[in-house]
Amino acid sequence: MRRWLLLGVLAGCAGSGDGPARVEVGLEAPSYAARNLQGDSVSLALLRGKPVLLNVWATWCLPCKEEIPYLETLHGKHAAQGLQIIGVSIDARGDEPKIESFARDFRMSYPIWRDPDERVNSRFLAIGVPSTYLIDRDGVLRWKHLGTLRPSSVGFQAALDEVLREKGGSQ
Repeated sequence: MRRWLLLGVLAGCAGSGDGPARVEVGLEAPSYAARNLQGDSVSLALLRGKPVLLNVWATWCLPCKEEIPYLETLHGKHAAQGLQIIGVSIDARGDEPKIESFARDFRMSYPIWRDPDERVNSRFLAIGVPSTYLIDRDGVLRWKHLGTLRPSSVGFQAALDEVLREKGGSQ
């Protein structure tokens, strides 16, 4: 019952200007901006023209720790094809040293964005971590998943292959 209430609240807030009305595969992904660990402004808009795998995580999240080696494998395997893996940390403000240490320990070589206010969750209507969103070169959401990303995640490999094959129409 609580989960449905939370979903209803999130859906009601989505039309208030803080988030999109719908976050659905096949529609344009929500606009989203944050800061990287160096404090620079970053955004999905700046990555337009490249396929993006946006992964929302936290240092305290055990399932996140489980999926990071797979994300790192994907990064190594598909970076030459243009795939941008972005890890969005929702750890608390001031936890940058903890996040940097965590990233070193887990050998995370892809970019990490900071979102201590968890705006990513309201923009993408996520209700927990980890959550992952595959966005094509044109900014269209092509696949989404709440929970641990694994090689066996339903539909992921097919969606990734398709997104990597496409050249994009709005470059």
